[in-house]
Amino acid sequence: MKTIVVIGGSKGIGKAIVDNLKETTKIINISRTPSEEHKNIVSYTCDVTVDKLPELESEVHSLVYCPGSINLKSFTRLTLDDFQNDFNVNVIGAIKTLKAYENQLVKSKGSVVLFSSVASMLGMPFHASIAASKSAVEGLTKSLAAEYATKVRFNAIAPTVTNTPLASRLLRNEKQQESMKQRHPLKKYLESKEVADLACYLLSEKASAITGQVIPIDAGIVTVKI
Repeated sequence: MKTIVVIGGSKGIGKAIVDNLKETTKIINISRTPSEEHKNIVSYTCDVTVDKLPELESEVHSLVYCPGSINLKSFTRLTLDDFQNDFNVNVIGAIKTLKAYENQLVKSKGSVVLFSSVASMLGMPFHASIAASKSAVEGLTKSLAAEYATKVRFNAIAPTVTNTPLASRLLRNEKQQESMKQRHPLKKYLESKEVADLACYLLSEKASAITGQVIPIDAGIVTVKI
């Protein structure tokens, strides 16, 4: 049975990934909040931005880094601390995790999935901080894919708004939900499972020829105008 490390596997997209894989994969969930109990899940309570990551004796065949932020403010209102905090969550936390488990991923010729955002592909007001951080994630993904070619595959997913606890304030009533749907050509926003299905595919052997890619799952908002 292969082992996957999921950073942030207790909520949202991370939990959907865990739910997708838990019957067939050993999962090491490293999260600020405890995960469900399951025979194939080992859970560590840890904030990767400030705590030392657990040392893992088991093999690590793949890793997915799910933490993110949605800090929507005008540039005037954004502080340097806002930019620094978003960068810590989205970029430094990912780097810290990859450094912690680099040797195990290389040994197993593993696969890594990181998360970007449509905000790095489509200019949108009030997204300066998150777009800056997620653009760094994309650069990191491509650079590491080149550096570790034949050793570890690196890909990123760039979702649009997804129905998760993180995005709850954007979808807190029926009016906001309908407005969000109408912004997208497919007249929908995403559910966690849709993003998790793509992540699980990229982590699998079925995607063995895919590396260095940033794949949008966006209900058409980036490339389609109708």
